[in-house]
Amino acid sequence: MTYQTQIAQMRKLIDANGPSWGAVDAENAARMTIQNRFKTGLDIAKYTAGIMRADMDAYDADPAAYTQSLGCWHGFIAQQKMISIKKHFGSTKQRYLYLSGWMVAALRSEFGPLPDQSMHEKTSVPALIEELYTFLKQADARELGGMFRALDGAREAGDDMEAKRLENAIDNYETHVVPIIADIDAGFGNPEATYLLAKKMIEAGACALQIENQVSDEKQCGHQDGKVTVPHEEFLQKIRAIRHAFLELGVDNGIIVARTDSLGAGLTKQIAYSKQPGDLGDQYNAFLDCEEVDPANVTNGQVFISRNGKLMAPKRLPSNLFQFRAGTGEDRCVLDCITSLQNGADLLWIETEKPHVEQIAGMVDRVREVIPNAKLVYNNSPSFNWTLNFRQQVYDAWVEAGKDVSAFERDKLMSADYDGTELAAQADEKIRTFQSDAAKRAGIFHHLITLPTYHTAALSTDNLAREYFGEQAMLGYVKNVQRQEIRQGIACVKHQNMAGSDIGDDHKEYFAGEAALKAGGKDNTMNQFEAA
Repeated sequence: MTYQTQIAQMRKLIDANGPSWGAVDAENAARMTIQNRFKTGLDIAKYTAGIMRADMDAYDADPAAYTQSLGCWHGFIAQQKMISIKKHFGSTKQRYLYLSGWMVAALRSEFGPLPDQSMHEKTSVPALIEELYTFLKQADARELGGMFRALDGAREAGDDMEAKRLENAIDNYETHVVPIIADIDAGFGNPEATYLLAKKMIEAGACALQIENQVSDEKQCGHQDGKVTVPHEEFLQKIRAIRHAFLELGVDNGIIVARTDSLGAGLTKQIAYSKQPGDLGDQYNAFLDCEEVDPANVTNGQVFISRNGKLMAPKRLPSNLFQFRAGTGEDRCVLDCITSLQNGADLLWIETEKPHVEQIAGMVDRVREVIPNAKLVYNNSPSFNWTLNFRQQVYDAWVEAGKDVSAFERDKLMSADYDGTELAAQADEKIRTFQSDAAKRAGIFHHLITLPTYHTAALSTDNLAREYFGEQAMLGYVKNVQRQEIRQGIACVKHQNMAGSDIGDDHKEYFAGEAALKAGGKDNTMNQFEAA
């Protein structure tokens, strides 16, 4: 619907309600409607699910069309990210948001900082989704408000061509609202609990939910030890629960990301139920580390299963957990992936211990033998030491190629002493191309960094504290923050504008006309940045 059509419709509505509505300006009301395109979180979920599905199809046609996101722990962070993307690249296409359960636990829990073990309030997750989209919608309102003011200025100047250009830009405006992949951890309970939380997350705007196959009350960060997985049927029940939540709410094309932690998880809490040899439960149990039982030496409390006609005792730990056979992680990951896709999941997530294209590709190749269009969301995790990992990969390749590596110590390749070497340069190039290489070779549709803004906030705050509380004092802020904001065109240098001051002024004028007491007058110190 064009700008002028919106105005015409609003004028018709106002006229239909008689003289009592006569003081309402149709164009002002239309502007407010345009600035608030998404009325509910479900509007957002339906809109963004369509974007993500189209992107998945585009990736299937061309693996160069992969997508990316950064984890955001506050609405302001998400807002500034999308404003920056539009500023630098002109479009939000193929760029998403990611909501990390780790960052909710560490930064948004009422208990204070918590480890990534699903101990935070489950309601804090949908609350953050709603917050993220509130800030993105405000970014739309702010930017469109500036376009409306420019349109008024063009009209006042009699510049019809500029006014037409601005109306066309408003008609074709690209929103800051983009898909979010939101972490539901292991579902925060049984399938019913997963379903209820999924509904809240979808109602808040999430079009894609990521769930992992760990035991809910034993959940650990994917990059820590002590992970415990569940039998496939239990995990598949939660996938079904999420699908039912999407369908109930009318988000028919909602996306489910099934994460497997089996590569690093050597424990299970349960022996799977099995009816017959070779069924899914039997395949899960086949990975258990077992010893054949001598009936003469049965001990108290032992648990037994049959395997190939033999009575076997799975190894059970004092924690009452059972352990898998060493070296079965990749096989378990592949089975997890296949069964998830066969039972309603749309995308996979394989949590690995290092960023290695061929390791990931080796598993994806096996999955694609069964499901040819299988594709991944991959965590480009800050838990990886990217510099050390890729320098070691180059080092190992040089050794295999017979190249002289005597100038390097493999375990100390992180050292700054190596920063200027050819080895370091090759490693950095492999890091630079990791996402495109993995998208092409390893089936990775979406690359994300879970915790980047956690680290950038810490780094920038450390730098500011060092300068401001040191000899640089106020210059530490002015030179390294404000001056850089001005030089680089960072929108929030005008922080009053970013917080909605101009939007408020517009509304005051809509509501009060000439009587409006506006904040953006000549004495507003924000005017000092007009020439920036």
